[in-house]
Amino acid sequence: MSASRFTNVALRRAIGIGTALVVLAMVATACSSTSASSTSGTLAGTPAAGLPSFYAVPSHLPSNKPGTVIKYQRVATPSIDGTVYRVMYVSESTTGKPIAVTGLVMVPKTPPPPGGYRVVTWGHGTNGMAPQCAPSLKPATAVPLQNDLLEQGWEVTASDYQGEGTPGMLPYLVGVLAARNTIDIVRAARNMKVAHASSTYAVWGHSEGGQTALFALHIAQSYAPELHLVGVVAGAPPSQFSVIYTFLKTSPYRFYLFMAEVGFNAGYGNAAAPLTEVLTSKALKLIPLLTKGCHTYLTLVHYSWAELGKANPFDVPKWRTLVEENDPESFTTPSPVPLLIPQGGTDHQIPPISTQILTTHFCKIGQDVERWIYPGKSHAGVIPYYMPDMIHWLSDRFAGDPNPDPYVPVGEPGVQTTTCP
Repeated sequence: MSASRFTNVALRRAIGIGTALVVLAMVATACSSTSASSTSGTLAGTPAAGLPSFYAVPSHLPSNKPGTVIKYQRVATPSIDGTVYRVMYVSESTTGKPIAVTGLVMVPKTPPPPGGYRVVTWGHGTNGMAPQCAPSLKPATAVPLQNDLLEQGWEVTASDYQGEGTPGMLPYLVGVLAARNTIDIVRAARNMKVAHASSTYAVWGHSEGGQTALFALHIAQSYAPELHLVGVVAGAPPSQFSVIYTFLKTSPYRFYLFMAEVGFNAGYGNAAAPLTEVLTSKALKLIPLLTKGCHTYLTLVHYSWAELGKANPFDVPKWRTLVEENDPESFTTPSPVPLLIPQGGTDHQIPPISTQILTTHFCKIGQDVERWIYPGKSHAGVIPYYMPDMIHWLSDRFAGDPNPDPYVPVGEPGVQTTTCP
């Protein structure tokens, strides 16, 4: 597969990284609706400014059960080799409350097999924190190389995550929340008769979505025992947050820190994540800007982290607890589900050494894990090169082949592979 099959612009939009992510890191940045059931209620809410009416959240949810479909609509997307549905569904907040989340369900053109289509659920990367940043607004670029997955006869689901598409602000890097959103859209697909989704699924995410994928691996069995997770692909996932904090303070990506601290506050609230303990008064005044745009909207590059950061969150007990809970290196028990970590060898956003350390940790706790490093490939640019290898790996998982998988990646000469001894 040639990288030309998916333009660089579309790839960056889909995963929320590359050039668009650089800018964001520097700045902080149809069809008619169809009710899923007669109990969906009156859609009394209003969508965030500028969003289509579909994104209006009802005043009362039809059910508190995660995966309940609130509404869906078919969206004409000629570039996608399948039928695309925009969906609003019920998920669960960090405090266990029911919330409305939006996303996409992409159904293959081929007839469904017995039991339904196997599902690949995508976790998107950093693309903003506001409702108007929802990938489902632009289905054609929401998932990288989605046609390659659909051609396998796999259904593709893609959550926007809480706060994108729906009111509020994204709880950025709150891993368990994004994982619940990403799993619950599989449940939602199963509740859509038109989707013909099976209970068998795999999770794939990259960058921020890589962290999402790891937390899905961590919670899947307890959170969604009725589903059958067969494999997880976590591309370039962030971990070792204390080291990353030190690295980012003086890097062009220092506004990840601003986003993460505001995101934790959005996810956990003022009592658990008090911003006044970690951000300066100047930074607090800038928070509303995060809700006003995505990607290139903001221009805060002239602020140093010294002007915005009041304290290292690792020196503040409440914050240290939350940050460590959201670091995949905090996992102490393995999942029986196999894990793949692909990454580019010249990734300047997530240092490859960090995934090496993470892989070593996973091996120590007994996790079945493989790590593939593609030499000379960047953080975003690596995806078209690992995609064919990932598809082979996922095909083996759906086929129930044994682990560790003996398959050797061939997407680029000299791929460095790591497996547990």
